[in-house]
Amino acid sequence: MTRDPRYDILFEPVRIGPVTARNRFYQVPHCNGMGWTQPRALAALRGVKAEGGWAVVTTEEVEIHPTSDCEPFHEGRLWDDRDMPALALMADAVHRHGALAAIELMHHGASCANWGTRLAPIAPSHRPIIYYAPVQARAMDKSDIRALRQWHRDAALRAKQAGFDIVYVYCTQDLSIAQHFLERRKNDRIDEYGGSLENRVRLLRELIEDTKEAVGDRCAVAVRFGVDELMGDAGITHDGEGRDVIEMLADLPDLWDVNLSTWANDSQTSRFAKEGFQERYTAFVKQVTGKPVVGVGRFTSPDMMASQIRRGIMDFVGAARPSIADPFLPKKLEEGRIDEIRECIGCNMCVSSDYTETNLRCTQNPTSGEEWRRGWHPEIIAPRKSEGAVLIVGAGPAGLEAALSAARRGYQVHLAEAGTELGGRVTREAKLPGLSEWARVRDWRAGQIERMPNVSIYRNSPLEAAHVLEFGAWHVAIATGAVWRRDGVGRDSGFPVPGFDGPGIYTPDDIMAGRLPASGPVLIWDDDHYYMGGVLAERCRAAGLEVVLATPASIVSAWTVNTMEALPIARRLARLGIGMLTYSSLTGYRNGAAILQHGVTGAVTEHAAGAIVTVTARLPVEALYLDLAAREAEWAGAGIASVTRIGDCWSPSTIQQAVYSGHKLARELDEAPEGDVPRELPILEGMA
Repeated sequence: MTRDPRYDILFEPVRIGPVTARNRFYQVPHCNGMGWTQPRALAALRGVKAEGGWAVVTTEEVEIHPTSDCEPFHEGRLWDDRDMPALALMADAVHRHGALAAIELMHHGASCANWGTRLAPIAPSHRPIIYYAPVQARAMDKSDIRALRQWHRDAALRAKQAGFDIVYVYCTQDLSIAQHFLERRKNDRIDEYGGSLENRVRLLRELIEDTKEAVGDRCAVAVRFGVDELMGDAGITHDGEGRDVIEMLADLPDLWDVNLSTWANDSQTSRFAKEGFQERYTAFVKQVTGKPVVGVGRFTSPDMMASQIRRGIMDFVGAARPSIADPFLPKKLEEGRIDEIRECIGCNMCVSSDYTETNLRCTQNPTSGEEWRRGWHPEIIAPRKSEGAVLIVGAGPAGLEAALSAARRGYQVHLAEAGTELGGRVTREAKLPGLSEWARVRDWRAGQIERMPNVSIYRNSPLEAAHVLEFGAWHVAIATGAVWRRDGVGRDSGFPVPGFDGPGIYTPDDIMAGRLPASGPVLIWDDDHYYMGGVLAERCRAAGLEVVLATPASIVSAWTVNTMEALPIARRLARLGIGMLTYSSLTGYRNGAAILQHGVTGAVTEHAAGAIVTVTARLPVEALYLDLAAREAEWAGAGIASVTRIGDCWSPSTIQQAVYSGHKLARELDEAPEGDVPRELPILEGMA
């Protein structure tokens, strides 16, 4: 295949100070849950992106000093010379594929508690740290500022020695000490570092100048800057001080990497922001600087990428989440394989990895975070080791991924779906408010396998154990999914809720199938704590029903704190007029009233509810597997070597986990059983 000439502009080289990027694809800094604790895994993760065609591959934020310790989160570290070898692993991995390696140096200032080092946080003025902890940062004096500049200079020199080509000065996401000096609400100094904008920008200017003087002979110096905090006059705005800062420093750095601050604003999910949403805030930057500009916006459309370059919005297509979903996005586009690109769905499961301090994970890309640990490559998979066929029952996310990956290994794959549509829960959930882009999980996989000659798809094909035995496939995977419980059993209560065995009780499956209550009020009982309760509340409200969401948690959709959606969800529900009851346990339902007990006061109240939608737990649809397990003695005679449950049929979880389960199954067919998950152990000095 050949590249579409419409996208030639994306593959032009661009000069950045003393270095040149081979194309316009730029993986901006992003966290990954690995940081300084897993350098080999991190190097493999970044190296794969360079192999996939990204011209610049950047670290996550890298702490420059023990007074910037963000434990328990796992970010990068460059405190002293001992941290250089780990980071050099990444630079080397990136260079092996001809890409530039960039490092984002930063000091957290008043954004971290230094739990590990137990040192006092530092800030421009006396302020509590931004995360909710009983810790306050002390105001820096002039000697502290001189020390900070020296720490940053030393880190830049170490970064250069470790092999990095681009060194960042970080000033965004409300996480950087340089940004804290800029922010009027956090800087009440009366010296030359406070007051006027010229004074408040002084530290940022000095850090840029120090870095250029230290490493600018070989390394480009980039600034990552948040042009708008979406706080109005209380913060930095793109048509106010954000623009003024860039005008003041316009051509001082070699590159501007611009975005929204905070991280939650920058990395909004597809439920709340569409592709390219940051253009309105960052479009001015190229008008006021002659240096290259990186812009972001969860870009998945090559047409939008090329359009923003041609219209002078940016010089580089910056991406974090799209580079995770498909590390080979640039190479596929360059080779004319646009239909093979796995598009990011904007679910922020990748973000949850950082918040939960676990290896990077992605709904679209099941190999993410496993490049070193399991040796998984996003585009390469080992060939089959037998001639046997594979039968997969169920075409949801697990079944589709298992079918695709097994077919890529060369197996003859038969995919049986009981219904008329592929996609399973993805198809149902993508029809809910704000989740339409999640259909990409189905569409990409279905689009790939429908073109593969070694995959047969059977719709309207519900199978029983006898059918599977008669089919006689070498490997059988049961991916029949799960259903939502109707009895109220969940986290809050391990027992059925009295009254849930009568009329007026609905499950998410009912709502997704179009079976909505005829009248309200509707009470959404959310003991799931992820997205489902909120989107069902929106769905019922859109049908004209009065809706209240009750949850035993302290906030609605509590787990979405990890995807940075909890506040946007609460705001949307409030705007829609949906009531929210927190710390509330649903203990019964009788005579059109929900019985709630408050988790703090213990008070029992009744709330009118013409219907209840119970969002608690799910049960695997495992009857087929259990029937086959009961007939295991017949497997060998039928030519069956294995029968395995995958996805929600094995253990109900997220769509991401279902995809991962299907991929893992396909990788392990005819392979030796895998042991424990490989892990990196610390190397103790003086020990062999």
